[in-house]
Amino acid sequence: MSGHSKFANIKHKKEKNDAKKGKIFTKLGREIAVAVKEGGADPENNSRLRDIVAKAKANNMPNDTIDRSIKKAAGDANAVNYESITYEGYGPSGVAIIVEALTDNKNRTASNVRSAFTKGSGSIGTPGCVSYNFEKKGQIIIAKEDCQMDEDDLMMTALDAGAEDFAAEEDSYEIVTDPDDFSKVREALEAESIEMASAEVTMIPNTMVELASEDDIKNLQKTLDLLEEDDDVQDVWHNWDE
Repeated sequence: MSGHSKFANIKHKKEKNDAKKGKIFTKLGREIAVAVKEGGADPENNSRLRDIVAKAKANNMPNDTIDRSIKKAAGDANAVNYESITYEGYGPSGVAIIVEALTDNKNRTASNVRSAFTKGSGSIGTPGCVSYNFEKKGQIIIAKEDCQMDEDDLMMTALDAGAEDFAAEEDSYEIVTDPDDFSKVREALEAESIEMASAEVTMIPNTMVELASEDDIKNLQKTLDLLEEDDDVQDVWHNWDE
């Protein structure tokens, strides 16, 4: 595969977010609470919770913080009910953006998301307007510098566990799975003590959009920053080729 580095993008995001760890942990705690409510507090019997715990660990959320979040969610009968909502829209030059939110106030969230698009010269679209250009996949990124296993052995471990694709990039390995096989593949790598820079079910774009205009880049970044700062927004996916 060519020199495009997904690990560099993830590393950049993590470095950028270091000062915002509290906000990230709050969002992860909200995901944990929803997973516990839906499937119970035992990760062994709750695949969604297992996946979110893995995502939390990849974001350097301490184990005791994860455990406290699970116990709090399991023991709080009066916990807030969060609803999952997905928004789709366009940034500058037709960049496709998908926003996934967990909210206890749909009107507030809709207003904030719409404002983020508008301030970045974009617009909210109708459901399905851009999601057709994305595939839901499990994606695991492993930094080469953190991986002691031989590349061929790593590839076979992933493929034998059910991965669909394995790619060696500039400074990382990317493993792609069907969403239903994500947990199985991730757990196979964990069993081999493979450190993962990122491990989550995500939306992977089929086509990418390059932005040549500095104004377009600035406006899109404004939208992405506003969405990232919103407590209700859990994930944002786009097809901007950064």
